[in-house]
Amino acid sequence: MPQAPQRLQAALSELLGDARLVNSALPGCDLRLWLIDALNMDRAFSPDETRRILEDPPYWCFCWASGLALAHLLAEQPEWVRGKRVLDFGAGSGIAGIAAARAGALEVVACDLDPLAVQACRANAQLNDVPLGYSADFFTEADRFDLILVADVLYDRANLPLLDQFLSRGRQALVADSRVRNVDHPAYNFLGQREALTLPDLAEPHEFRRVSLYHASRQPL
Repeated sequence: MPQAPQRLQAALSELLGDARLVNSALPGCDLRLWLIDALNMDRAFSPDETRRILEDPPYWCFCWASGLALAHLLAEQPEWVRGKRVLDFGAGSGIAGIAAARAGALEVVACDLDPLAVQACRANAQLNDVPLGYSADFFTEADRFDLILVADVLYDRANLPLLDQFLSRGRQALVADSRVRNVDHPAYNFLGQREALTLPDLAEPHEFRRVSLYHASRQPL
């Protein structure tokens, strides 16, 4: 059985001393991730723990609903990524990028500003035996991608201008979000909704288990 990555476990322990990373199977697909153990989430946090979590949230040790929805979509419809160059924006745990690699993408780059998220992507790619590339800055990447994958990035409305930027590095963008029901952008078409949940289960309202999907294509010159 693979051992939890030491640097990630150490970072998690600094936030929540008794929390552990667990090799976790994901429902509805054959992928696994290093996730925070569910038992640790089912307790009251001290004021100091709450402060640390809010200041530096370990989002990389969760599988958020939108990432899981994208993983299910790519497993069912691999033509989205098969033979293509893909960038997973705000990758977090790397679930969307790993699903793209498993579905036959030619190349997948996991992109996240957080160094711990990049480490999590590396550990999870190894856990699933898929190759990924890594990037800490989307805007240093060349305009060479066929598809930009975006999961649970628009929860902060300040991120909405990124919808324009995704098409500056990729010919298409596929966005999944459990918080935004209408991106209100002329380039993005609503594809529908999928049911998914965040793992470990945060007992979120049911409305946040309905993931909305949007697609955009760059207009030809």
